[in-house]
Amino acid sequence: MSRVAIVILNWNGQKFLQEFLPSVIEHSDVQDTEIFIADNCSDDGSVEFVRQKYPGVKMIRFDRNYGFAGGYNKALKRIESEYFVLLNTDVQVTSGWLSPLINEMDQDKNIAACMPKIRAFRQQDSFEYAGAAGGFIDTFGYPFCRGRILNQIEKDTGQYDENMRIFWASGACLAIRSSAYSEAGGLDSTFFAHMEEIDLCWRLHRLGYSVNCIPGSIVYHVGGGSLPNNNPRKIYLNYRNNLYLLLKNLPVQQMIPVLAIRMIWDVLSAMIYLFNGSGNFTTAVFKAHLDFYRNIPVLLKKRRLHKSVSGIPPAETVRIREIYTGSIVFDFFFRRKRTFSELKFGNCLRKRHK
Repeated sequence: MSRVAIVILNWNGQKFLQEFLPSVIEHSDVQDTEIFIADNCSDDGSVEFVRQKYPGVKMIRFDRNYGFAGGYNKALKRIESEYFVLLNTDVQVTSGWLSPLINEMDQDKNIAACMPKIRAFRQQDSFEYAGAAGGFIDTFGYPFCRGRILNQIEKDTGQYDENMRIFWASGACLAIRSSAYSEAGGLDSTFFAHMEEIDLCWRLHRLGYSVNCIPGSIVYHVGGGSLPNNNPRKIYLNYRNNLYLLLKNLPVQQMIPVLAIRMIWDVLSAMIYLFNGSGNFTTAVFKAHLDFYRNIPVLLKKRRLHKSVSGIPPAETVRIREIYTGSIVFDFFFRRKRTFSELKFGNCLRKRHK
């Protein structure tokens, strides 16, 4: 059993492995660390490249593409380690990136998972969209970050260099205790890709753990390595999985009003896409809703299983302070709150956690 297992899930990512795997090998400075490539049935020569160039990296191969969630679940079942680090192929790590994450979890056993500060690879003085300096959600399930609200991304000037408890850690670079991963039931393969790490972190919070951002660790993320941001498939997964997330985790008394409001807002979003000439995005939003309604029985069953099998406390019994009680959409467009620091949310969290 190793101390740390860095697991890179790959699907046709040879160009990223060529560019970024050397930095992972060079800068993973924690003793007794193993590096694994979990391959989702790539056909671009990824497997052959790694085996020839980096024979010390361990390879796990699958018979088909199981997505982000399914691929990691299958891979992690085959690995024995105290800590797992889930790392995207399109992430460049930096010197000393790993030890701050592991040291923080060593010192505080209540931290189940943590993430580094994530900057954009192509604009390295700015935060990266999918994680920045720690993720949160609002009352209606809209994700945002320290450093990124909706499409407004901040430059990193050190304004979020404080360790902080967050709601979700980005799956682009996620360090997690293997015991906590197992206890929470792992990633939900129903999601396939996108937002499954938010769902996992929600369950960790319900179990009483904390999730933290450790800005002393820095990585750079390309983003859109598997699906570009302008891909209708990505729009579909984001809308569908956000509804999955809410149905699985919201307290019962909030479920109907929140989902009703989300349906209205999602229809408005679909109409805006259509008005702007992106009819394929409009179709993706409506397909996301149809598939959500079709899968409601499956999601409700999962909700019950989390309680009965995994022993996760009901959502109604747990108060999670890292959920923003306002509406990030309203604050952004009507109150003109464009940065995390303007929300005053961070100040509230610091006071509550002292």
